[in-house]
Amino acid sequence: MTAATTVKTKYEAIIGLETHCQLSTNTKIFSNSSTAFGADPNTNIDPVCMGLPGVLPVLNEKVLEYAVKAGLALNCQIAKYSKFDRKQYFYPDLPKNYQISQYDLPIAEHGWLEIELVDAEGEPIRKRIGVTRLHMEEDAGKLVHAGSDRLSGSSYSLVDYNRAGVPLVEIVSEPDLRSGEEAAEYAQELRRIMRYLGVSDGNMQEGSLRCDVNISVRPVGQQKFGVKVEIKNMNSFNAIQRAIDYEIERQIAAIEAGEPIIQETRLWEEGAQRTISMRVKEGSSDYRYFPEPDLAPIEVSESQLAQWRGELPELPAQKRHRYETDLGLSAYDTRVLTEDRTVADYFEGVIVAGGNPKAAANWITQDIAAYLNKQKLSITEIALTPANLAEVINRIESGKISNAQAKQKLPDLLSGISPEQAFAGQELITDPSVLEPIIDEAIAANPKELEKYRNGNTKLKGFFVGQVLKKTDKRADPQLTNELVEKKLNS
Repeated sequence: MTAATTVKTKYEAIIGLETHCQLSTNTKIFSNSSTAFGADPNTNIDPVCMGLPGVLPVLNEKVLEYAVKAGLALNCQIAKYSKFDRKQYFYPDLPKNYQISQYDLPIAEHGWLEIELVDAEGEPIRKRIGVTRLHMEEDAGKLVHAGSDRLSGSSYSLVDYNRAGVPLVEIVSEPDLRSGEEAAEYAQELRRIMRYLGVSDGNMQEGSLRCDVNISVRPVGQQKFGVKVEIKNMNSFNAIQRAIDYEIERQIAAIEAGEPIIQETRLWEEGAQRTISMRVKEGSSDYRYFPEPDLAPIEVSESQLAQWRGELPELPAQKRHRYETDLGLSAYDTRVLTEDRTVADYFEGVIVAGGNPKAAANWITQDIAAYLNKQKLSITEIALTPANLAEVINRIESGKISNAQAKQKLPDLLSGISPEQAFAGQELITDPSVLEPIIDEAIAANPKELEKYRNGNTKLKGFFVGQVLKKTDKRADPQLTNELVEKKLNS
């Protein structure tokens, strides 16, 4: 163990995430402006989101529905009574100079989600991460800095208010995370849940999912938390992991050198692979919260809560558990199949149509996934229906066609040709009386290889099997062909 490793093991990291998820509503949280991404700057705006005098906000009911469903999926307690607050924040991207958010009475609290990692032996490790709260709020606009990716170093800045008033839920985790790997997996599982619910697309590149990390380090065994540092500007799960790992090492090195850790906000510099100081961190008192006077308190009835709870889909963790226990799939297969709800729905469609679960998993996670990646398509865009894939699997298992034949015809199947058309006249030859003359012909045509085989080079059996498959256009039953070739070569 190196000296650096010894120093590192003396400390533990305490990590919590604040995650902003943009809700997939058609209109903004308090007005009727569109939330569509990619519109020309300052075209999806209105007097409400711009904070013009004399206008009043009205809560979008779909935002409340989505927020409650997200809270239920995260095992939170849903507040029967909650309210909105004004968060004072003077910055050019907030035209009102305050943000409507929730402070002391959020819509949901005291939840959890489970993350799953893999140990050195490939076995799953499960850990429950607490969720402190989930609250609704409006987004701010977007500043575009000319000549730099941040204010410092730019020649001027432009502001686009299209995003102002877009509905968000902020989800705050408990400080239960201990590494960059755990934090990245937590963020990914959170995105899976939001996507399964259909409440957010979770697209980090478009800003639909944004994570701020709070991190401190302390000596192992110490109960008191260290000084907390916030990290922003991470646009991928990989960046979250790398930023945290860097910051852990930076803080440990500072402590070992006797340097103080200050409470501040830092930025992740992707190019330099480091965090840099942005500003001294504000406290909640700096925001001067007070109840929003223009919005009535929120009350969720028991009947409404029961209805929304009943509309929840089966969530990713539940699917993973069911696929492993009921279908006997590996942890790897279940993870790939449940990453996207459309893939899981396709897989289950194959099962319903009578396809073998393990075979279906192999086709979807390997051959079909490779095709989708190459063509940059989603599984909803292919013409091969779940029922037709089940038919292909059943033809293979019944011995009508070989796996090699199915792979050869996969492009045709994906383009919409039915199994009946694709495999017309392609049934496997399973009659020994038909195969034996073809095998005799292949052996007679290759006397040198036969001699080498009988002199001990038994690997040449595969050569003769290949000759038979070639002569039959791969229609020879592979298992039967292997048996007959071996028998004749040794006779």
